[in-house]
Amino acid sequence: MGLRISATIERWPVAGQFIISRGAKTHVDVLVAAASDGSQVGLGEGTAIYYHGESAESGLAQIEAVMEQLAEMDVRTARDAIQSLLPPGVARNALDCALWDLEAKAAGLPLWQVAGLKAAPAPLQTAFTISLGEPSVMESDAAKAAARGFGLLKLKLTGEGDRERVAAVRRGAPEVRLIVDANESWGELDIEAEARALAALGVEMIEQPVPVGQEAMLAGINSPVPFLADESCQSRAELEICARYFDGINIKLDKTGGLTEALALAQEAEARGLKLMVGCMLSTSLGIAPAFLVAQGAHWVDLDGPILLAEDREEGFRFEKGMILPG
Repeated sequence: MGLRISATIERWPVAGQFIISRGAKTHVDVLVAAASDGSQVGLGEGTAIYYHGESAESGLAQIEAVMEQLAEMDVRTARDAIQSLLPPGVARNALDCALWDLEAKAAGLPLWQVAGLKAAPAPLQTAFTISLGEPSVMESDAAKAAARGFGLLKLKLTGEGDRERVAAVRRGAPEVRLIVDANESWGELDIEAEARALAALGVEMIEQPVPVGQEAMLAGINSPVPFLADESCQSRAELEICARYFDGINIKLDKTGGLTEALALAQEAEARGLKLMVGCMLSTSLGIAPAFLVAQGAHWVDLDGPILLAEDREEGFRFEKGMILPG
């Protein structure tokens, strides 16, 4: 029997608001794919990359367009096929992860073994995201996050008043580790001076300081902390330019288009000596599960998507004292 593929869109409310330099979100629409071999059902979840112009609806249409073509394939052949049938993004991520899940269930093995990990995944310290806001608000949010046990905070920045925001967060949470996401907003700044100022406040990594296509702005900059590529690194196709201008990359399965490419990207990036971060979009624990496997070898982990929602799926990940643990 071949494969039966289906997909649906689910809406999950955000806890309060999630605010970055590009705007605020009060909910997230996730694309959930299901792949069945007649006896087992594998599930996968993806979140649209908004800055690529994707939507859950466009991802659903992409999956529906290949359902018939995949119907006569076995699970592994189908997973290989979608790497070229579908572009990187939400649709391929949801379907690729569903096929991985089905393969593991059909084999009666945990996914980490099927994916080639050498040991069962261990709990990880995850960053907790502090939304963009006025310094006093971010200071209060950081204090609350630290009180909840989060020892690693990720700050959303905007290129204006960033030093004041980071200083405020440091006042609110003096003992935590800090990383920041500039979201391509430093193109008009003195990047080296900005990096040194944030390093003095204890920032240990800066994500995507410059716009995509302007990576060469980082050439020759002597930064005391590493720069990581996010928007500049979608998959292995961008790895060469990222290795030239960045110290590491942020892997997100919605960018790579699934676990298959994420595992390959992590392996090649490490071979080039790049530091790894594994991040996520707003998502439930279903979307986090495969990323959790990739994150086992990462320098920084940012898998707080489910915490930022008003509720998560039953039997999802647990978050205790800043750690992410399987449910």
